[in-house]
Amino acid sequence: MNTPVRLAGFAASAAAVFGLAVLVGRAVGPFDADPAEPAHDTHAEPTHLTPAPAGGTEIPGGLMTSQDGYTLALTDSRAEPGGAVPVSFTITGPDGAPVTSYEVQHEKQLHLIAVRRDFSGFQHVHPTLADGTWSTDLALTPGSWRLFADFKATGGDALTLGTDLAVDGAFESAAPAEETRTATVDGYEVTLDGDLSAGADAKLTLSVSKDGKPVTDLQPYLGAYGHLVALRSGDLAYLHVHPDGEPGDGRTEPGPEVVFHTAVPSSGTYHLYLDFQHDGVVRTAAFTVTAGGTGVTEEKHGGNGEHGH
Repeated sequence: MNTPVRLAGFAASAAAVFGLAVLVGRAVGPFDADPAEPAHDTHAEPTHLTPAPAGGTEIPGGLMTSQDGYTLALTDSRAEPGGAVPVSFTITGPDGAPVTSYEVQHEKQLHLIAVRRDFSGFQHVHPTLADGTWSTDLALTPGSWRLFADFKATGGDALTLGTDLAVDGAFESAAPAEETRTATVDGYEVTLDGDLSAGADAKLTLSVSKDGKPVTDLQPYLGAYGHLVALRSGDLAYLHVHPDGEPGDGRTEPGPEVVFHTAVPSSGTYHLYLDFQHDGVVRTAAFTVTAGGTGVTEEKHGGNGEHGH
């Protein structure tokens, strides 16, 4: 995870662009969506994805539970719904033991992203580590959630591993959303300018305003004026990017614009989540955008991912 992150040249051999949904225009977090279909009483099983075929190209982060000898393992892959549900996990290393030493990246040793697979809930939290086990509380609604652990073990490479958490109870799938480039949250309006194109570098500009006036005093959050997560619809391939420039570098202004440079691995729909801090509060603005270009052939996979990134 570098600042800025340039992911040009990424190619994906395992992707399925199917149903998407995101709720935009309010603070993003777990919440119940308007019904798109009758409620179901579910005991959902976690879903996993297979790695790229032998000899295939590298795939984006977050699709694999294991890579380079490191494995993300939940203490319990099922949970009850609630506003503060305890969730714990370990990252085991090549020796099979829980990793206890991590390097700080963007002011934290590990970033945990939780998103419901229909994109109706999103959280970015920072668990605590004790004796090799990470612990945190999540606000969870019924359904299938994807958890991403973004970390760099001491002596290893930066990785993003993903796994599923099944949350029991009656659930309703959120309705698909059209492309949207404006989000409103707590009186702030955030607009997105720039286009995504498969395999090509793109400049994305996020502009923050409040009550119709540009916000020019954004506060640093995780060492930057903005923190962006991009997820591909369907398989939830994970792209974690940071802005062009950083506070105190002599050239980066604290708003209203936060600029990112990134590239997406394939054409299709992407969900973008911008965390920004102002007046001491971190807020999240969500967007749905479509990437053009030919990209790579997309295939649907199932099974249990074991390696690749």
